[in-house]
Amino acid sequence: MSLLLIEDDLEAARLLIKNLSEQGYEVEHAPDGRTGLELALNKSWDLIIADRMLPHLDGLAIVQTLRAQGRKTPILILSALAEVDERVRGLKAGGDDYLTKPYAAIELQARVQALLRRSTLSSETRLKTADLEVDLMSRTARRAEQKLDLTQREFDLLAFMMQREGQVITRKMLLEHVWDLHFDPQTNVIDVHMSRLRQAVDKGFEPPLIHTIRGAGYMFGVKG
Repeated sequence: MSLLLIEDDLEAARLLIKNLSEQGYEVEHAPDGRTGLELALNKSWDLIIADRMLPHLDGLAIVQTLRAQGRKTPILILSALAEVDERVRGLKAGGDDYLTKPYAAIELQARVQALLRRSTLSSETRLKTADLEVDLMSRTARRAEQKLDLTQREFDLLAFMMQREGQVITRKMLLEHVWDLHFDPQTNVIDVHMSRLRQAVDKGFEPPLIHTIRGAGYMFGVKG
């Protein structure tokens, strides 16, 4: 997988490149917005990671230019601007995800994995793990041929997790992608819905598919 990192903080870029390279990604670095846009336009990338505030050309301008030219490359925006309005601006400009600084390396890895996986799953309408099957078109879920009684939110939560099978899914990711950006990260809405989803998906079935990763979030799939 080839990644383009557009980041003017050289120390932060060095650490990011080291971290991502250790995960098996090929990373090319651009130290400013103008160079970043040139590289983004002149080469095919699996993912672009762009800082929000860059010299010569703003990160949002890069995103808008790429989208205006029909480029569909997944873009993760990094920014110290954590206000809801700024995050909404980044997503409306065409960013696929928005991660605020400072961030944990494990969350960055999870978001990169999620974006890359999402880009390969966009055409899939049926998901299957073990004996659990989900149809995204009819919005139905069955396990061991038994239909699961899920609310709309529970179905969205299940689909989001299944599309990221085997990956760490943070609470922040769930709040931003399954709910909206206005929820307080300390809310127990995730715990309530996850508890109900576990009851529907795992109670009375084997093996369990929804797992809590202490201190990190959740993971979906069959544990080996």
